[in-house]
Amino acid sequence: MNPTLAQVAAASNLPFALGIAALGVAIGLGLIGYAAMNGMARQPEAIGKMQTPMIIALAFVELVFLLTVFVGGASFKG
Repeated sequence: MNPTLAQVAAASNLPFALGIAALGVAIGLGLIGYAAMNGMARQPEAIGKMQTPMIIALAFVELVFLLTVFVGGASFKG
């Protein structure tokens, strides 16, 4: 395969991959927030116990997008 063609293919697919990853992260963050708000509304006394795992879960979901950005950016050397 021609190296130039491979670079063009990588450059054209990177925005799609980032968009799909961003969409997945947005859905994941929304579901985590929804579940946390439902739990906090049902048991207001447990807000302190729910907040820390929620923040950790949000960080893990964001990590997926950051890994996509770094791996995708590293694979494209244009």
